[in-house]
Amino acid sequence: IDPYTSGWSMTDNLCDDNVRHWTGDEFPLMGVLRVDGKCYRFMGCETVPFETVASDAAKYAAAQPAPARWMTPDYDDRAWTTADDAAAIASAGGDMLLRRTFELGGDLAARDMELYCTHSDAAIYLNGIEIAPARSRRHPRDRFRLTGEQKSLLREGRNVLALRCRTVEGSLPDAGILVSCPAGELFPTCARQTSADVQAMQTHYAFDCGPVALKVIFTAPLFADDPDLLSRPVNYITYEVTPTDGEKHDVAVYFEASPAWALCDATESESEGFDAAGLRLLKTGSAQQNILGRAGDYLTIDWGCFYLGGAAEGTTLRIGRGDEIRRAFIEDTPETSLAPRKHRTQQLALSRDLGTVGRTTSGHVLLGYDDIYSIQYFGDNLRPWWNRDGSSSIVEQFEAAERDYALLRKRCERFDNTLMAEAEAAGGRKYAELCAAAYRQTIAAHKLVESPDGEKLLLSKECFSNGSIGTVDISYPSIPLFLRYNPELAEALLNHIFRYCESERWPHPFPAHDVGTYPLANGETYIGEMPVEESGNMLIMTAAISRAEGSADYADKHWEILTAWTDYLVEHGLDPENQLCTDDFAGHLAHNANLSVKAILGIAAYGDMARMRGDEATAEKYTSKARELAAEWVAMADDGDHYRLTFDRPGTWSQKYNLVWDKVLGWGIFPDSVRTKELACYLGCMNAYGLPLDCREDYTKTDWVMWTAAMADDNETFEAFVAPLWSFMNETTDRVPMSDWVFTSKPEHRGFRARSVVGGYWMRMLDGRL
Repeated sequence: IDPYTSGWSMTDNLCDDNVRHWTGDEFPLMGVLRVDGKCYRFMGCETVPFETVASDAAKYAAAQPAPARWMTPDYDDRAWTTADDAAAIASAGGDMLLRRTFELGGDLAARDMELYCTHSDAAIYLNGIEIAPARSRRHPRDRFRLTGEQKSLLREGRNVLALRCRTVEGSLPDAGILVSCPAGELFPTCARQTSADVQAMQTHYAFDCGPVALKVIFTAPLFADDPDLLSRPVNYITYEVTPTDGEKHDVAVYFEASPAWALCDATESESEGFDAAGLRLLKTGSAQQNILGRAGDYLTIDWGCFYLGGAAEGTTLRIGRGDEIRRAFIEDTPETSLAPRKHRTQQLALSRDLGTVGRTTSGHVLLGYDDIYSIQYFGDNLRPWWNRDGSSSIVEQFEAAERDYALLRKRCERFDNTLMAEAEAAGGRKYAELCAAAYRQTIAAHKLVESPDGEKLLLSKECFSNGSIGTVDISYPSIPLFLRYNPELAEALLNHIFRYCESERWPHPFPAHDVGTYPLANGETYIGEMPVEESGNMLIMTAAISRAEGSADYADKHWEILTAWTDYLVEHGLDPENQLCTDDFAGHLAHNANLSVKAILGIAAYGDMARMRGDEATAEKYTSKARELAAEWVAMADDGDHYRLTFDRPGTWSQKYNLVWDKVLGWGIFPDSVRTKELACYLGCMNAYGLPLDCREDYTKTDWVMWTAAMADDNETFEAFVAPLWSFMNETTDRVPMSDWVFTSKPEHRGFRARSVVGGYWMRMLDGRL
């Protein structure tokens, strides 16, 4: 759905592991089919339930000065304050201390135990012994299993958990002990998975469940040409059962979700079930609701609410400890209370009784998320696009999704088939399969909102790289998909940068890299400017939008700043100084020949837009300048049978992927011989899993390889570049969301995952369209 509501299966079989967020955090979602009383688990793992060990209220004190032996069981903490009175300590900032005492019986000590802590930088003590130093844990959500050595510190009777940490924005730390429940596995039998097929908007699974065949289809109707539907925060899981033995069978289906979908460092949830609009819905969210309270990369959400629902008829809802609600499904016992409740370890379950099944029978459930506010944009908290004026509700969105189910399933199927046909015609079957795998990832790495000025903002999260929001050199490789399906969304990738750079907030003669760290878009936070990179990116993308729309109207709105950026490139673009380009992981580079190509084509882009505006004199001036610089580039970069990585380093090479725009937009700024000579060289530099980015390392960027491939005039050459990437995705040993930074000599990713840049795979489909 978006960078936060993002669930992935990271194993070959859907039931081998829990569903996970792209960060790797568990987003438990379990599916079970009951056939004649026997249960077959087809999705997720049966997580062991944990319950909170009863304890006294936490007590707090300022850390300066820290009393001697403050973390030990025999310390007298009667003078310390409770949470109700500790706000003054938190608001004063600095470090604070926490103590929580709890009683432990002998029967509990033998079970698995976990410790939860809301502050990742806390030093944690158990009965006076440090078990976790400050800043020793990477992720802010802190819940970890106690080792045997740590458990040996516990004693029967009174124990003390203590921590020292810095307060965060006045919030109080919390910590406690969880103990596993004694129940064993209730769903030990896995369904046998027989197939999995990833399409653009749907993923299809098939299973054998004893005498019944099961199909499970995950559907995300992310139609780029329908912003209201694109932003609707509701997806579908369809199930279809068919007896395979000619007999009738009693069948029911069970879905169980964890509050982890709505938590980050929060540990207490509030959950409930209710009926509305002909649906039965489960709802869960953080009890704290720290709306837009943090920014960063490896984070899940801890505000808003996750929902799971289905049609009212035949649907049973349950909230409770995992083993209890699973047993209730097995034994088909009545519902218990669905009233709102706060908890730390309970699960949510929805089951549907299909009755006696003698032929193919199907149904579906809905999953959704209401994040209330999505983005902070220069101080304004913005709602998601679907509720941009506050007039809708998540229940209305579920109602609409339920009403549209049958139509949307057909539309999604048509889109999936059309995409595969178009992509296969453009670049072969393997190319089509890569595009199908990249579609949802590209779109769901963005959030669509409306600016206070009424503009669409499609804000990317730079997932698994640094967490920036609205990054220009993330939009640049992503934009081909949006140019293909909705140029208005391509505008929405740029609107925030134009507004920021046209304001008094931005002091430079070149564009910003970003507008903040997701989800806080309050101004650039990236360290290290990219003057030539971002200038060229903005000019080329704006020209591509103008071509896609058949008008320079969008460019007209920003002509003054586009002119300034172009003149900056005329002065500084041919031979760039030591600076970063979009491949910033490779470090600074002076005299970068590929970056120079971008600058020259940025100038050509301005000339093209001037021509579309009817200003022939300006068009001729800048187009001629671009051709003049291109001729200089050819002389400066030539290295015999290829062109150099940098102008001053003979014997080097790099992918000149930026050249693709000269071909796709038909500018003819560089001689065709530049492309053909480069492509011939690249074919001789290929490794088992693709073309390296340049001569320095054996890793590559898959989006850039696709752009390099799109420089080819014939399909045979194009497919020669694509086939190794397909082999990588097919053979990789890493079970992570699609990576765009991979090794070419071994089937392992170098870094990055779940990023929007794989939208660049659509470059081939732009050729002849702009």
